[in-house]
Amino acid sequence: MEILDQKNVSEGKRKALELAEDSRELTWDHPSFAAELFQGRLRWDLLLPFPQQSDEEKMVGDDFLARLEKVLKEHIDPDEVDRTGELPKSALEALAKLGCFAMKIPPNFGGLGLSQVNYNRAIHMVASYCSSTAVWLSAHQSIGVPQPLMLFGTDEQKQKYLPMFARGAISAFALTEPDVGSDPAKMTTTATLTEDGKHYIINGEKLWCTNGPVADIMIVMAQTAPKVVHGREKKQVTAFIVEKSMKGIETVHRCRFMGLNGIQNGLMRFTDVKVPRENIILSEGKGLKIALTTLNTGRLTMPAAVTGGSKWCLGVVRKWANERIQWGSAIGKHEAVAHKIAAMASTIFAMDAVTNISSSMADSKKTDIRLEAAMAKLCCTEASWRIIDGAMQIRGGRGYETGPSLKARGEAGIALERMMRDSRINTIIEGTSQIMRLFIAREAMDSHVRRIMPLVSPRTKFGERIKLVFGAIGHYALWYPKQFLPGNQLPSGVNIPPALAKHMKYTGRTARRLARHLFHAMMIYQQGLERKQQLMTRLVNIGTDLFVMSATCARAVTLHNQNPGDTGPAELADLCSRQCRGRIEKQFRHLFVNSDNFFYKIAQKVLGGEYTWLENDIIKS
Repeated sequence: MEILDQKNVSEGKRKALELAEDSRELTWDHPSFAAELFQGRLRWDLLLPFPQQSDEEKMVGDDFLARLEKVLKEHIDPDEVDRTGELPKSALEALAKLGCFAMKIPPNFGGLGLSQVNYNRAIHMVASYCSSTAVWLSAHQSIGVPQPLMLFGTDEQKQKYLPMFARGAISAFALTEPDVGSDPAKMTTTATLTEDGKHYIINGEKLWCTNGPVADIMIVMAQTAPKVVHGREKKQVTAFIVEKSMKGIETVHRCRFMGLNGIQNGLMRFTDVKVPRENIILSEGKGLKIALTTLNTGRLTMPAAVTGGSKWCLGVVRKWANERIQWGSAIGKHEAVAHKIAAMASTIFAMDAVTNISSSMADSKKTDIRLEAAMAKLCCTEASWRIIDGAMQIRGGRGYETGPSLKARGEAGIALERMMRDSRINTIIEGTSQIMRLFIAREAMDSHVRRIMPLVSPRTKFGERIKLVFGAIGHYALWYPKQFLPGNQLPSGVNIPPALAKHMKYTGRTARRLARHLFHAMMIYQQGLERKQQLMTRLVNIGTDLFVMSATCARAVTLHNQNPGDTGPAELADLCSRQCRGRIEKQFRHLFVNSDNFFYKIAQKVLGGEYTWLENDIIKS
């Protein structure tokens, strides 16, 4: 955004925002359901009929899942992996033999060539059984070397490296650094061109590099020589393919976490690592663009994984709520417990819908999924945590007790405690929920930013500003009044159950309500909107729930038309939509009338030491 022109923005923040803007995808080459939604348009044609696998495609997936399940049960004991912190060598060999490290790699490179839908089905299954194993596979395939290589690699790079993964080579992605979180402008790892121009010398450290300690090949992001653009020096972050056999790579420390004890994650040090120039992916300065583009599809693995784990929790709760008797009846008959179970079931139906529609969009390549993927990651990971927390509450002490302990005293060794520990990271990795909301907000505002912000930018020349003014007036004179008209009509030629029709009408009306509130926020705060993070959060929450409602209703409508006698899908979509509508209306109520400033004031006083008396009578760390 043109916040870069504000005089009160620090140099460090300006560079960070500049780098982020330069790394964004600047155009929308294909339609996006979510992007249109923020513009007040509901494109049912992008959701209906809800995509389903062909018989042939489903058969491929079913066959692979059957073989994968056999490998998992024969070679992996999740409790033992959790206890020892190691994935057995036999398991890795069996997974490699099955092709699990080349699931999405095309057959001409020795891979399985699975679609995004079938790949997600596989991760969905693995995550329901052993979260650590799911991370091994997803970190390798979703954000590791294969994905960016298939998207941006040269023919020579693909010919050299992709067959290696088909033979079981493992990859990693190295971006984060000890003092660098979501701000790549502070990156200190450097890649210096040699005098002969044939190699780069990489020096630096990378933190939380999943698969790093065992990776054969990794993508390493490093700063190359800066460039001067429009009189300003701009940092250049470049992506390199680095082989473990190259001298100077060291695992300084294997990180240990609350959960996911079986993963390999470490602090990696690169000391004078000599990398051929031809190992650059795409070109110099395109590293973050590669990372962001890769994550568009890479993020879709997370919704699939957490949905698998959530389904496992539902199965545990369903069985326990039928068996456990309290006060003369099964606990599932008590309203408080029943309410939680119903919410779990309807939410899981929605999670499946969001995951499936986003994955199908990725396969079709006819839609821009950057918003859909981010929303899927955001809503599914947060929903899964609510489900796991609810399952823990219903299981009570047996949820808190470890699976091996339960088994040792003669009960079913249900490791809900392990699932909770393993799952807590999901709202943090691949973009925290807070970062996801900021990312979604920026993308949602893109059409307005391109039209409005140049008008207030001091860089814009007078003649160009006049053209932009007339262009903006012409656009908004037509667009803005439409946002007060009734929302999109229901899709024609589709048999929609009455219970869902009211929700689908609501999404159309509310999309326009959201669009005009987003526009109002930009007009009121202009460049200052960047600081109104709670306001943007509420707008994003509304848009995300509208996306969830739309996808869920579209899935239920399609299933209803296939089998009108089955009322289940419509009932689940109805309940999910009711919950979404409740959250949406709450967000609207607090958009512009809230206590955000007061919250901020209190927080700054806490940080300033004014409330240290609250920390009395404790032993401080």
